[in-house]
Amino acid sequence: MIKSVSSLRSLAPVLIVLLLLALVPLFSPSNRFLSLAISAGINIIALYGLSVLFGQTGILSMGHAALVGVGAYTAALLARDFDIGFWVSIPVAGIMAAIVAAIIGIPSLRVSGHHFVIMTFAFGQLLTIILTNGGEYTGAASGLDMGQPVTMFGADLDALPRFYLLVVAFVTISAVASWAIINSSYGRTLRAIRENEKLAAALGINVGRHKIGAFIVSGVFAGVSGVLLAYFLRHISPGQFASFPSIYLALMVMIGGARLLLGPFAGGILVSFLPEVLNLDPVQSRILYGACLIAVILFLPNGLIAGVADGWTWLVKMSKRTPAAGNVSEVGR
Repeated sequence: MIKSVSSLRSLAPVLIVLLLLALVPLFSPSNRFLSLAISAGINIIALYGLSVLFGQTGILSMGHAALVGVGAYTAALLARDFDIGFWVSIPVAGIMAAIVAAIIGIPSLRVSGHHFVIMTFAFGQLLTIILTNGGEYTGAASGLDMGQPVTMFGADLDALPRFYLLVVAFVTISAVASWAIINSSYGRTLRAIRENEKLAAALGINVGRHKIGAFIVSGVFAGVSGVLLAYFLRHISPGQFASFPSIYLALMVMIGGARLLLGPFAGGILVSFLPEVLNLDPVQSRILYGACLIAVILFLPNGLIAGVADGWTWLVKMSKRTPAAGNVSEVGR
């Protein structure tokens, strides 16, 4: 019971933040703000999958944007060739991205550390080459257009405020799903592998199978994110899912923190909005991202949210110690 109450408390702040964000359209924000918020939300969905892989299992993928691309192209091809809309594309794209993740994971996870990072990076580049040379089927270098609108009960959800609320709803589902994984026996098994892989194997845990499983789970999140991205941008091309987008996703999850539920959320918001707030060009943004990553690695190795939580805990402890020290001095007098 205590564990369940504690785990619910970890979910509550995220749900409160998401509830407040759902009220944003009431204040008539600009289209620019809504577009950035939608882009951030789509990234956050993929980040929750990456946090399961990296935060819980300790495996960092540098090809995660490629799995997002699998979801996006699945949705675009289903709409173009079979006239299948958004709601059917969501589960199909999730399954397709999971299958591709399994295909990548089986050979890649035979290695570890930087070797795995290099293999996932190479997969991202390979997918870009395949899509670019796919001819008319994949739209080649120019990509594919999305003609179908997103509808729900006959209502068109393409308007920015409505699409924003749709993305918030999917971010909420992703956060709850990530929370459920973290607090399940499966999540505890993944953390055991992260902390000591050899000991976990000695205890009878099938390390390889669970690693591939974590990669598949992260692929589902990425596939859903890809569908939302395709329907939001209305046009997708191979360059959107190459190496740099994957690096940005890894950067987001490392800056925000992969082990806490608010970490992917904070990372996605910061990386999406900080250049806009500071009015930086793309080159300056990359310099800023690099500086932030170095600062996080040196001073906040568990991410920004974990660092803030640790700082708050330290302040609370110090505030409790100060009155106690005063009472002791008064007794001495």
